[in-house]
Amino acid sequence: MSDRGSAPQPPIFNLQAYSPAEIKEAVEKVGVKKANLPPLASFMLAIVAGGGVGFGALYYTIVASDADLSFATVRVVGGVVFSLGLALVLVGGAELFTGNNLIVMAWASGKVSTGTMLRNWTIVWLGNLLGSLGLVVLVFFSHHLDMNDGAIGLSILKTAAGKIRPDMVTLFVKGILCNVLVCAAVWLAYAGRSVTDKIVAVILPVSAFIAAGFEHCVANMYFLPLAWLLIQPGHVPANFDASSITISGIVHNLVPVTLGNIVGGAGFVGAVYWAIYKAAFGASYPDGK
Repeated sequence: MSDRGSAPQPPIFNLQAYSPAEIKEAVEKVGVKKANLPPLASFMLAIVAGGGVGFGALYYTIVASDADLSFATVRVVGGVVFSLGLALVLVGGAELFTGNNLIVMAWASGKVSTGTMLRNWTIVWLGNLLGSLGLVVLVFFSHHLDMNDGAIGLSILKTAAGKIRPDMVTLFVKGILCNVLVCAAVWLAYAGRSVTDKIVAVILPVSAFIAAGFEHCVANMYFLPLAWLLIQPGHVPANFDASSITISGIVHNLVPVTLGNIVGGAGFVGAVYWAIYKAAFGASYPDGK
């Protein structure tokens, strides 16, 4: 017999999204867990994430290689399919440097030390790089770049040259804007209670940063090395200037973009939300409605 005086039990299924205040708590708890993962586990999960984002970049390139599509169509549709990368990370479970910038919320609450947070970011960045490079090698030897009469390979070269061309300040700002949207996508995904919720939540923010031409360091770990590898055997159209696609050109992009991603994700998303829900309201959060 049941006790009539007992508290009502929550429903087995709850279709309501988590409130922003609940998301804040979840992000902090997950940040603590991520920061304290064993280094090897973090590194291996980061390799998975690097490959996952690389697959999103690969998917985008197929759209971008179609010369019959308009500029806006390529950017928007390409952005939508690129969302595959973050979906693989969030739903499948992996460690992505740009998303892990939200660990700053746990750090700001004193639950994670500075050294632990920076160690996580370093390990995950390096793991993302290795995962991306592994996919680059596999894609290169699969001759995927020969598809569409070589238009896939040409698209990679154009994308890489376009990413290396801007000055470092421009790349830094593009990195900020990119990770504002990526971390907003992660934040929205935490509101979901199902796989469908999470995937739908990431599509618009992620497609927006791709459509706008902002810079994501992990995506660039796929685009830039693949372009560099492509030009080594001389697979470059006669009328294409690939002189900027060098190791130094790759560094020229990745350094400011990485720093911009940190400022955008940790500063403009993580720190802002922490200030709103922790510093402004303390322990008494609004109901989030």
